[in-house]
Amino acid sequence: MINRMAQRPITAKIDLHLVKVLHTVIAERSVSRAAMRLRSTQPMVSAQLKRLRELTGDALLVRSGQGLAPTDAALAMLEPAARLLRDAELLFAPQQRSGAFDPASACLSFRIAASDYLDPLFLPRIVERLKREAPQAQVELQPLSAEIDYRRKLAAGDVDLVIGNWLRPPEELHMGRLISDDIVCLVASDHPAASGRGGGRGWTVERYLDSEHVAPMAFHAGAPGVINEHLAAQGLQRNVVVRSSHFSLIPLMVQRSWLVLTTGRLFCSRYVDALDLRIVRCPVQFPPLTYYQLWHDRTHAAPPLRWLRETVRDVARQLSSPERA
Repeated sequence: MINRMAQRPITAKIDLHLVKVLHTVIAERSVSRAAMRLRSTQPMVSAQLKRLRELTGDALLVRSGQGLAPTDAALAMLEPAARLLRDAELLFAPQQRSGAFDPASACLSFRIAASDYLDPLFLPRIVERLKREAPQAQVELQPLSAEIDYRRKLAAGDVDLVIGNWLRPPEELHMGRLISDDIVCLVASDHPAASGRGGGRGWTVERYLDSEHVAPMAFHAGAPGVINEHLAAQGLQRNVVVRSSHFSLIPLMVQRSWLVLTTGRLFCSRYVDALDLRIVRCPVQFPPLTYYQLWHDRTHAAPPLRWLRETVRDVARQLSSPERA
């Protein structure tokens, strides 16, 4: 007799919630944290993990030191699981079928990857706005770094939106301009560039280049960063002695040293009143520092993500207006 159960396709054994459990457990690398994120219990998630191990034939999570680590097979499942969950959200959302979108009743997850070189109020204001107008939606903010292939993440549906600054944004992605800002230098109040003499004619291109600079780590592999890229195009090179992946901590480093930070005025203006810092002109002429939001063609027409992009754009306009808080 033919074993009908053995002939059942694998999809007959899996429900969408099980895929969500798979993705969450692997991403969190912890059954207890996954249970909290899923609003479930640890015994229930443990039982679901056992079922997933039977279905995949893999341990998925193994002991590593004091915690758990995903297996190679589990890491390979992470991206397809994320893509499946995103496609399911878009497929079954009522707003997707009608072409309308009601943020007040939306139960979606918005995934944004962003640099922290922006105005430090920018991301908090976005979260504030999203939680006010879409209270049931979940928001995931991911960092941009050299280890993250944001183009692949957009194509796979792992993120919905990428926010950052580029001299030449990638041409294969959709692009929306958010904020344009002039480039200035942030220095300690006792830095020579902050004095009347040093900050005037004495703050020359040569002295700027010879100063000790602090710069952020590039957020995409192989990129020199927009400041160094522009300087290199002019045949110039500055003396970068400190690189930091924690951009929000750089003003504290500048306050206690003679380091020079070159970045947008909006970012610097948030710190001069709280710290012993000064904003001075940059002797090198730079084009405006422009921040963009990038998205993939696969989500271009999705009403929820169109609403997300419009919301992000509106927050950016409010912050860059003369009446900004």
